[in-house]
Amino acid sequence: MSNFFEAELRRLFGDGEIIQNPTFVGRACLGDLGGDLRARAEFVTMGVADQYEALRLTVLKRTDGEVDRLLIRFGEVFADGVSRAQFGKTPFMWTYRGVSEWYNFQPAAANYQALRRAAGNYLDVFRERTPERASDAPTRKPAKHTSKRKSGAER
Repeated sequence: MSNFFEAELRRLFGDGEIIQNPTFVGRACLGDLGGDLRARAEFVTMGVADQYEALRLTVLKRTDGEVDRLLIRFGEVFADGVSRAQFGKTPFMWTYRGVSEWYNFQPAAANYQALRRAAGNYLDVFRERTPERASDAPTRKPAKHTSKRKSGAER
């Protein structure tokens, strides 16, 4: 049986599109990015106990440990009118008296998509480039040098 945090992580990463071969353990999702790189996604507090306001993504190299990490705050990606004015705080999950849930807020499908998109954009930077992807990149043509100076015959 999964807990609240695991269910939220499964909603974000369970399809294996953003983090391949996802494994869910408590409040974390771990999986592959390609090669020796792995990803870990977990909900974290921003200094207030039991108040989870962000998703932390960590890129790990299998043999060397942490490569990079990023913090995505819910208030930064939930752009559909969610604001402090709505309920006095940015959106967060919390655990109160043993029950974990969203505090005075329930994310819509668009909120989850925005969080997935932000996570995917970050993790894509660390994925191995395939030849197809590399060839899809626009090629830059060298600029032609044209001199505006008139030659002695034209003067």
